Amino acid sequence: MGVSGSDPVEIKRLLEAYGIAMVPTFAAADADAAVAQASKLFAQGATVVLKIMSRDIVHKSDVGGVVLNLTNADAVRMAADDILARAKALRPEARISGVIVQAMVVRQKARELILGLANDPTFGTVVVFGRGGTAVEIINDKALALPPLDLQLARDLIERTRVSRLLRAYRDVPAVKQDAVAMVLVKLAQMAADIPEIRELDINPLLADEAGVLAVDARVAVGPPERKFAGAGPANFAVRPYPSQWQRHIEVNDGWRVFVRPIRPEDEPLIHDFLHHVTPQDLRLRFFAPMKEFTHAFIARLTQLDYARAMAFVAFDEATGDLVGVVRIHSDLDLRERRIRDPAALRPQGQGLGWALMQMIIEYARSEGLKVISGDVLAENTVMLAMCRSLGFEVKSDPVEHDICNVRLTL
Repeated sequence: MGVSGSDPVEIKRLLEAYGIAMVPTFAAADADAAVAQASKLFAQGATVVLKIMSRDIVHKSDVGGVVLNLTNADAVRMAADDILARAKALRPEARISGVIVQAMVVRQKARELILGLANDPTFGTVVVFGRGGTAVEIINDKALALPPLDLQLARDLIERTRVSRLLRAYRDVPAVKQDAVAMVLVKLAQMAADIPEIRELDINPLLADEAGVLAVDARVAVGPPERKFAGAGPANFAVRPYPSQWQRHIEVNDGWRVFVRPIRPEDEPLIHDFLHHVTPQDLRLRFFAPMKEFTHAFIARLTQLDYARAMAFVAFDEATGDLVGVVRIHSDLDLRERRIRDPAALRPQGQGLGWALMQMIIEYARSEGLKVISGDVLAENTVMLAMCRSLGFEVKSDPVEHDICNVRLTL
């Protein structure tokens, strides 16, 4: 297993680097250091909490390792000595680094939640959400989700727990600030992608109310990353995250500036509108049949991709923000070959957008370690066939369906 991150100050910096607020927190090796740190908080008018600091003691209250409502230096010194003595007596084998000094936060109507990351032996990193506090194991109200997460997936994760009902308004208790908790889950998923060395992370409790969220206590375990899944994505993710590294600003033949990025599920309305503006002839050339209706199920298949097996790039006119082009590629079962889909563009032919999209999809395929790109093109689609030949594709007539040409590029 990894090594627990025992320094609460480092954990606070980690959380705050991702925009997750945590109560003012200091580390103190002994009672004298605890008094010195507490004095800073007393000067600000705060009340102080002391907690045992040990990577081996996960549940601090089990050893009497938490003392609340400290208001002066003498009380802090006495509490620090008592906490350290109790922990050493009850857990003599534990590595004890001192005490954590925190400002005491009183938010009467806040909900106590637990959020975190865990390492599943089958699915790799998972995001955890549930009811927090000292009774977290007894209540056992938790749900898991595979990262990466967007806001909608985070909301779905929250709704799978009983505590989700308490986040809404009831009696004289205002609702928790909208999406404040969901955004923390999204940030934790991003943290897992950025720092695969994080094996486990718990924020317990995270206080949530109408003002927002605040982490009170957190624990991190780190270790060398383990590759559980093949491919170019994060080694610990069963689902490849959105490949934002493939966003590009390009300029085509006449100085036309275009922004290209991987497609997202929420692009469905854009694709629906785009297809309605492509000419019927171009649609027939792309889909090999006349297309009159575009159902939700049809467009969802175009926009909801497993990025480990497929990619689609969408191009936007930088001046207007309009969607102007799409190209896609799909893998075979063993991930060595991918099938290209004819790029569709709204601008007139000859302005270079289709060519630029094809070059980008070839660059992407090479980066994935693919061996071959292949595809089928209608024989009458002379523009696409000419582009394929210029890009180095081998073009042959299909031996069975003579109105189709097979194109193939060895990478």
